[in-house]
Amino acid sequence: MTGPKLNEKNYVAGSKVGTKASALYVRSSASKARLVLNIIRGLPVKHADEVLQFTDKGIAITVRKVLASAVANAQNNDGQDPDELFVLACFADEGPTLRRFAARARGRGTRINKRTCHITVIVARLSDDRIAVLQAKDANRTAAGRRRGAVSSTAARRDRVERSRERAQGLTSESTDLDDAEVLDEVDAAEDSAATDEVITDTLEAAAGNEESAGDEPAAEESN
Repeated sequence: MTGPKLNEKNYVAGSKVGTKASALYVRSSASKARLVLNIIRGLPVKHADEVLQFTDKGIAITVRKVLASAVANAQNNDGQDPDELFVLACFADEGPTLRRFAARARGRGTRINKRTCHITVIVARLSDDRIAVLQAKDANRTAAGRRRGAVSSTAARRDRVERSRERAQGLTSESTDLDDAEVLDEVDAAEDSAATDEVITDTLEAAAGNEESAGDEPAAEESN
């Protein structure tokens, strides 16, 4: 598609909308570039840069450079704040096709078409309402990227370790109490057994004394 991109809100009735940057004669087909451009269209500049950074397409590197150039143009030429910009429009036009030939059988040749494209990215300032929403989201997030009310992974890990230590100490104290109770039970049992042995010994000694006294009585009678 050639000419002004009216459907992309680039130039309307001769008035300039946003700040643009272009990369001409990029050695890639326009269809491949459009796959990446469709992802970032309408996103804030910061979010679009993150998306391009982790997009698994080779053309994403070039698109990211064009986006950075458009943001630099808006900052230096138009005095815009980079944090308040978003991708207003982005498109890829077909460039000239480089024709090469490869040798084939029987002296023939096959044409190889090497496509090129022109990538254009247009950035503009966000509306005041949308800027307020983005600023509120950024204010609720910490340096680690989580919300301020959320617990960080380090704090959660520290809490888990403390709970584990408290649980281990409780189990150790319970086992110590059980060991002490077992020892006391064994001591009581030993004392009971010793007392029983003493009673049995006293009983046997008393029985033996009675037998001896019973054996001495007939001898005393005979002497009489």
